Amino acid sequence: MIRYLPFVVEIGLLVYCLIDCVQSDEGRVRNLPKVGWIVLIILLPIVGGIAWLVAGRPQGTRRDVPWPSTATAGFPEYERPRRGAPDDDPEFLAGMRRSDAQHEQMLKDWEAQLREREQRLDEPGTDPAGGRPTV
Repeated sequence: MIRYLPFVVEIGLLVYCLIDCVQSDEGRVRNLPKVGWIVLIILLPIVGGIAWLVAGRPQGTRRDVPWPSTATAGFPEYERPRRGAPDDDPEFLAGMRRSDAQHEQMLKDWEAQLREREQRLDEPGTDPAGGRPTV
């Protein structure tokens, strides 16, 4: 396991330095053009990566890079109009009341139909299947 450690470190350094170089601003890269650093990092992974970190990487921190505010960054969740909770929305509550009223009426109709069927079954001389008089 330990014998693979140098290989893993080399690959990690290569990937980190390559991504860092590609994402760096062209004008802030030091000592070589950006393409030169990319070629150096790829051809000489360990030496090129260390050279990039020491002599080529832009000085300063990443926070010096201007970052767009979240309101203008184009994130859809910030562009949507804000709504309150569903129980604060009058339209939602009105829809719920209408739905509740419809369900209540449907249940009352079913109960009435059930009572009517039960009464027909209790009447003497009717067929339980169709409610027709038996002969």
